[in-house]
Amino acid sequence: MMSKARVQRVRQNGALLIEVLVAMLLLALGMLSLGATLSVAVQLPKLSGHHASAVNLAASHIDRIRANPGGFDSYKTPLRETGWSFGVIESKNCIYPQCTEASLAAMDDAATRQAVRIALPAGDLLVTCDTATCTQDSHGNLWIIWQEPSTYAALEPSSSDNCPLQVTAVYTRPKPRCLYVGFKV
Repeated sequence: MMSKARVQRVRQNGALLIEVLVAMLLLALGMLSLGATLSVAVQLPKLSGHHASAVNLAASHIDRIRANPGGFDSYKTPLRETGWSFGVIESKNCIYPQCTEASLAAMDDAATRQAVRIALPAGDLLVTCDTATCTQDSHGNLWIIWQEPSTYAALEPSSSDNCPLQVTAVYTRPKPRCLYVGFKV
């Protein structure tokens, strides 16, 4: 017959292995959640940088429109251009004294579109006004639109961004990021 101390020792032989396995499981779950948190933490500065670039580009374009108030209607984005074809943006030159309000607006539009395309992934802009013909008294709307890389899909902007219908009809998956700025010339 075994002694009482020896029976207790035999019962505890497998207990240490189970404790180690449970500890490893808890450690693995903690590391997994830490990894997910770190991946989001790495993505957020890039998203913030894109938003800051969009704010600066929007302010710059609105300043260009305000500097050429007579050409406000020429800044409006035609509906045919809201498909985001990503073709080459041709530079427009406006040389004094042949420069008109419309040619200055075309030059400003091309320069801003190139800057948006360079600064933001799949970036573009959309300018509209609340009336059929944009005048100096019209209220203007400007959207800077860009597409975050697919690695940021977890941070989908479906409820946080104010994208116009022209954009949401074109992009369904993934949804674009949009920065909206209303302005008055």
